[in-house]
Amino acid sequence: MTYVVTESCIRCKYTDCVDVCPVDCFREGPNFLVIDPDECIDCTLCVAECPVEAIYAEDDVPAGQEHFVALNAELSKKWPAIVERKDALPDAEEWAKVKSKLDQLKK
Repeated sequence: MTYVVTESCIRCKYTDCVDVCPVDCFREGPNFLVIDPDECIDCTLCVAECPVEAIYAEDDVPAGQEHFVALNAELSKKWPAIVERKDALPDAEEWAKVKSKLDQLKK
């Protein structure tokens, strides 16, 4: 089982999770992070670090967000690895409270 980044991360892109990942499985897009399912070792460290609670075990992804499993797998093949913590997006705090923002995802 792998871990999956879901909708809450869009337009926030907090990278606290990247700091604790022992295998560098995170990939960075313009306004979203994903987890490469081939690299994730299911350590769970990233889950507690996410300030917007966007990371779930594949089997525990919230109802209606199951498509993020495939989206993480797809985008992780296209986006570069991120191995160091960076500042969140400038308006991350504002977007952290928004629930439906899939239309904001930049690929």
